[in-house]
Amino acid sequence: MDIVLGLQWGDEGKGKFIDLISENYDIAARFNGGSNAGHSIERNGKRITLKMIPSGIFMQDVQNVIGTGTVLDPVSFKNEILNLKKFDETLKPEKNLTISKKAHFVLPTYKLMDVFMEENPAYTTIGTTKNGIAQAYSNKILRQNVRIGDMYSPDFQERVAHILGRDYQVLSEGGMELPSLESIREEFFDAVEFLKQFNCTETELFLNKALSEGKTILAEGSQAALLDIDHGTYPYVTSSSTTASGACSGLGISPKKIGEIYGIAKAYCTRVGNGIFPTELFDELGEEIRTKGNEFGSNTGRPRRTGWLDLPALRYAVMINGVTQLVLTKADVLSGLKSVAVCTHYELEDGAIETNAGTLPENAKPVFKWLDGWEADFSVMKDSSALPKELKEFLVFLEEELGIPVGYLSTGPGREQILKMK
Repeated sequence: MDIVLGLQWGDEGKGKFIDLISENYDIAARFNGGSNAGHSIERNGKRITLKMIPSGIFMQDVQNVIGTGTVLDPVSFKNEILNLKKFDETLKPEKNLTISKKAHFVLPTYKLMDVFMEENPAYTTIGTTKNGIAQAYSNKILRQNVRIGDMYSPDFQERVAHILGRDYQVLSEGGMELPSLESIREEFFDAVEFLKQFNCTETELFLNKALSEGKTILAEGSQAALLDIDHGTYPYVTSSSTTASGACSGLGISPKKIGEIYGIAKAYCTRVGNGIFPTELFDELGEEIRTKGNEFGSNTGRPRRTGWLDLPALRYAVMINGVTQLVLTKADVLSGLKSVAVCTHYELEDGAIETNAGTLPENAKPVFKWLDGWEADFSVMKDSSALPKELKEFLVFLEEELGIPVGYLSTGPGREQILKMK
């Protein structure tokens, strides 16, 4: 099993890379998160954002799996499937998409609970996408939730209605203005009926059987390493495990069966929502990068914060994931700049130096190394020999600092705009 995951705060371009290489695998499997993810893919001049569906869905011979470590909102899932079929009428996702019976449902009141907590001063505001993901995972841990396999049980509707009623009482007592309970309940159960046309099974058995038969699996992560619930910049993180170890637990596959671990990173950094961002740019250049790089959330549309590449954070992400190859994106966005900055380490208030960012103090000062910028027409590049000298030097610098090779370099938003380096 090979793994693809983000190494920063998300939005690194995982969907494009997975879409490109998934044709080389028998199975593409999503191991964490829910509809809070957004993998943007361009095909035939059109662009679509996948939320729950693995990016291998466009390959007819690739079986796609939504694994046990995910949480699924059936209403959002139904809309995504219908949009996917509208985007490409030749696709038959009900034929090549399998869902874990052990994945957990996102109930409609969970979104309302997210909104309530974000707007209530009694709770920490973190800039959540308000998709109910944290509520689903928290209820999973509390053993208060329902799983996909439960939809076949005769008391399923009764159990869901009980949870919805309980949440409504809490929200109503909190003074929140609520939609009709009957309307959201009806929409939910209609979407559950739609969901039943898909194959739902014990995906850990399916995946391990496939491996024993010599088939290949590409594990697809959502969000990114610095948003990991354990190892990210808490509390401004997501609610699931986004790391390589999370792929094993989320799919039920032994760590012994991991092969390549592809880590995706931008040539600069972006972040959506609140949380520490030491290299953030607040000037016109930050705005220029945002505009040129189309740095707006693929799922929410929110403007992304932009900043220079953060090597201490990137080293940390490479370390905890055991990354074997770096996939660098958005270097083309920086084309035309006379010089490009990279944060090599932080200076702390007591004078100490931090080169590998685990827990990073808010007052850490980034120290930058300036490298020569590059300029080129990336749209016509067919191989790495055409790269400008300054960019080649930038890539060598990253390889030396991180101790891993740059395996791929993205040269634009198009599906084919990526160079294999090694």
